[in-house]
Amino acid sequence: MKSNYQNLIEELAHLEIITDPGQVAKLSLDYYHFSPILEAQLQDKRADLVIRPHNSQEVIDIAKTCVKYQIPLTVRGAGTGNYGQCVPLQGGVILDTTKLTKIISIEPGTARVEAGVKMAFFDKQARAIGWELRMAPSTYRTATIGGFIGGGSVGMGSINYGQLKDRGNLQAVQLVTLETEPKIIELRGDEVEKVNHAYGTNGIITELEIALAPCYPWAEFIVTFADFLTAAKFGQALSDSDGIVKKMVSVHSWPIPAYFTALKDYLPTGKAAVLLIVSDSDRVALESLIKEYNGELTYYKTPEETQKGNSILEFTWNHTTLHARSCNPKITYLQAFYFNLATVEKLYNYFGEEIMMHLEFLRFQGKVIPAGLPLLEFTTETRLNEIIAIYEQQGAAIANPHTYIMEDGGSRQINPLQLEFKQLVDPYGLNNPGKMRAWVEARG
Repeated sequence: MKSNYQNLIEELAHLEIITDPGQVAKLSLDYYHFSPILEAQLQDKRADLVIRPHNSQEVIDIAKTCVKYQIPLTVRGAGTGNYGQCVPLQGGVILDTTKLTKIISIEPGTARVEAGVKMAFFDKQARAIGWELRMAPSTYRTATIGGFIGGGSVGMGSINYGQLKDRGNLQAVQLVTLETEPKIIELRGDEVEKVNHAYGTNGIITELEIALAPCYPWAEFIVTFADFLTAAKFGQALSDSDGIVKKMVSVHSWPIPAYFTALKDYLPTGKAAVLLIVSDSDRVALESLIKEYNGELTYYKTPEETQKGNSILEFTWNHTTLHARSCNPKITYLQAFYFNLATVEKLYNYFGEEIMMHLEFLRFQGKVIPAGLPLLEFTTETRLNEIIAIYEQQGAAIANPHTYIMEDGGSRQINPLQLEFKQLVDPYGLNNPGKMRAWVEARG
């Protein structure tokens, strides 16, 4: 007797199907190995096969066939997430969106795209009319827009536009349901929160409408400081300088700059470093602020030069962790919201050398605050949990990157909207099973 998988492969023979075990294994992973806890839990998880649809009709065909044979379906963008968002816990099919690459429209302030459009590729097109993405992760060159909406939350540009979940950043989503007869549904306005950062657990996103930001002549800078706290104060002062247009303010205590080997000529030993993306037209104002805080400008790349080679972005956000781990694989990280510099200072002094401070400034409820991805050497899970508890006792908030459960990583609260929507669009629970705690608990 034929297995369900053999039947599925036969019925979807007109699609691009990958069954080679090596390729399937590769496409079952993301960057969960940044967490030693997730590495132990996820390293043996694999899909049974991968399917790459080229249009929404093919997505419907896949959804219908998976429902028919009750086969789990996990949606994947470029696989650049960090906590197993697209790792299939129960095997099944991976729906790889990287061939859904149509840019449907770009207009002043807004664009509509298919889910698999790469972010850097999109920006090249949008900048031709003076616009760009509002925010992007450090994996910007390879990440897809759909993957960022499904699994991401903040990034470069968050200093101006906050988090992806903030009203207005995501304007509409089209998705395919996992019902016996799959439907195409369009969510608009506040409705999009049902699927924003839901790890693809409640419907297959095929198209998105996103708000854009005006594009400036972005230049890149590195400024060094004798000590971390002065660097942090400079970061806050620049973030609060309303007349200086910026896209990224990233602050690193020593020894983090030592891990940026490609930038070593610009990073003196023992100094804290601030990596910046600022409008070149505001360079004089920026230099005055640097002087005020006794910083030293060690690196400057013109807007023209930033078009070539690696961007400074690829040393910030979670690329910082990547560079640190390439020098010392024992290093892991947390995701923290400090809310103010007093909390940063308290925790910096409390932990001393145990924690390496990495701040990223972002807009939160109308003001710019220090958040970040502090680095530490992993010893035990017990110690990691103690550190999280101390952070929270001191007034910081932690989004835990050491869990693949959606709610446990972020708000730690059940989102009734997302659960209700999953019950509607994925009644059999086939969409990325095991990631939404609300669904697991509702099913007993």
